[in-house]
Amino acid sequence: MKNFFTKGRIAVLVIISTLIIDQVIKILVKTHMYLHDCIFPINSWYNIYFTENNGMAFGMELFGKLFLTTFRIAAVAVIGWYLVKMVKAGAKTGFIVCVSLVFTGALGNILDSMFYGVIFSESTPYQLATLFPSGGGYAPFLYGKVVDMFYFPIINTYWPTWMPFVGGQHFIFFSPIFNFADSCISCGIIALIIFYGKYFNSSFRQLKKH
Repeated sequence: MKNFFTKGRIAVLVIISTLIIDQVIKILVKTHMYLHDCIFPINSWYNIYFTENNGMAFGMELFGKLFLTTFRIAAVAVIGWYLVKMVKAGAKTGFIVCVSLVFTGALGNILDSMFYGVIFSESTPYQLATLFPSGGGYAPFLYGKVVDMFYFPIINTYWPTWMPFVGGQHFIFFSPIFNFADSCISCGIIALIIFYGKYFNSSFRQLKKH
């Protein structure tokens, strides 16, 4: 059984399982929630808030949509190449898992951009999206929107009125709305920095030698 869980198979298992989770969550949200709808508010700190964006992780929007989608595809290709090289080089299992998470997160958002505009009808505040609509999707290939839903306003309050400039204004700490794929990217990168910073640098030096 030990020989079954090779580093390559572990990478494949991480990629497939996290990608399935990401897409299942997005499809459920897309087909069961209205745009900008908020459900399951456990408390003021945790909400499921459905929104879509044309940009990168956490709703950032830079440059044009086609550029961003093309950039994502190129980035995933590079990360995938690097992951294969590290598996063949016998890299540490934890390192493989972290890189696999980053790869899967980027891939998950690419699928939204590539296919969601083709296979879904448009989500609006008054209409639920349908999968494979008879009239076609809401956007051409590569122009789909990324589905986001996790909203964690850790601090949601107002500045004291006596404070200069910002007194009485609404203040939210950590306002981005993100998805499971974004979480995979963030967790993978943070773990790489904390646990494998030196190993990450040495792996690049090994690749340059080859």
